Amino acid sequence: MLSLPLKSDTIGAAASFLCMIHCVATPFIFIAQACSHSCCSAAPTWWRAIDFAFLIISGFAVIQSVRASSSTLIRSGLWLSWALLSASILLETFYPQWFAEWVKYSAASALIITHFYNMRFCRCADENCVIHQD
Repeated sequence: MLSLPLKSDTIGAAASFLCMIHCVATPFIFIAQACSHSCCSAAPTWWRAIDFAFLIISGFAVIQSVRASSSTLIRSGLWLSWALLSASILLETFYPQWFAEWVKYSAASALIITHFYNMRFCRCADENCVIHQD
């Protein structure tokens, strides 16, 4: 059986992408239900909890990717994207009146792109790689 190692950037980009799909699908799945503050407020708790599962998975992926990245800028970008995504999901859950959908999708997109860039250009492949600790 062929076994490919899963890297943190792959997992992080996949989790962010699946989170985005989940968020896009939510209004369509629950469109028949009445909406109060947020379009997704009528979604069941278990469905909305999936956001937090993706957030936790992507958080661990960011931690691992930051440890193996050779770029200070990419490390900062990973943390900033994840922080914005986290803040957006928390606002959507607890303060829907302050929630801006474009922030969530922009942050998830930035996280995906940053993971891919890190995977392609900034990943330390061996022990000779220099990780800058600026």
